Amino acid sequence: MLIGELSARTGVSPRLLRYYERQGLLDSDRGPNGYRTYDDDAVGTVRQIRALLAAGLGTEVIRTVLPCANGDASRLDLCPRLVETLRRELTAMDDRIDNLRQVRGTLAAYLPEG
Repeated sequence: MLIGELSARTGVSPRLLRYYERQGLLDSDRGPNGYRTYDDDAVGTVRQIRALLAAGLGTEVIRTVLPCANGDASRLDLCPRLVETLRRELTAMDDRIDNLRQVRGTLAAYLPEG
């Protein structure tokens, strides 16, 4: 399928699909006319990318775990590497939340009560 059809089937703009490709998240071939072509599996891959991005993962992390992310984007089959990565990312997120709470408390202490 061409990039326009992949865009229509996934709701992701062609510009963003090209970005995913530059980041090593999505593969395409080039037809004789130079146009990008994608296989039918690209629809699932894009949905998985979107789900992992929505979960707070960056493209570098997604690139490492995407090969073991199987299944529907709303319910990924988790391989051990993906489980380990998600746990590590969750711990890092908890640390950032704790830090933000501390900073918020410090900032709020400057304001008068009321």
